[in-house]
Amino acid sequence: MVITKTITAIYHTHLNQSISYLHEPSESRFSLSLDLSEAFKPIIVFRTIFELVNRRKIQVAKHFDKELNYALLNQEGKKIFISAFEERLNEKFKHPRLKRLTSYQSAIKYDGYKLIKFLYRG
Repeated sequence: MVITKTITAIYHTHLNQSISYLHEPSESRFSLSLDLSEAFKPIIVFRTIFELVNRRKIQVAKHFDKELNYALLNQEGKKIFISAFEERLNEKFKHPRLKRLTSYQSAIKYDGYKLIKFLYRG
């Protein structure tokens, strides 16, 4: 999910999705989105998962599919996770460089612009 948000943000920056630095570049894959999303996975996805589990909003017995050995969320679990994920994306934090409150969704786009700025300096 964070990769799709990153793909959308990169489209707004006009960067080429197939050129990347961490993942193997390929025309048939959004390698740059994979690169930029790496920085946001711990902050957005992992933090959301830990918060849902620690606050017992998602529980194994209620929100995971038994037929698939409890490996995938059921519909109710997916709704809870997606809602928490969207809340996290819109959550504001004090950005260290911008010195103002910004959402994680805006921070993803800002990282794309930082990459453009870095490439033009080169």
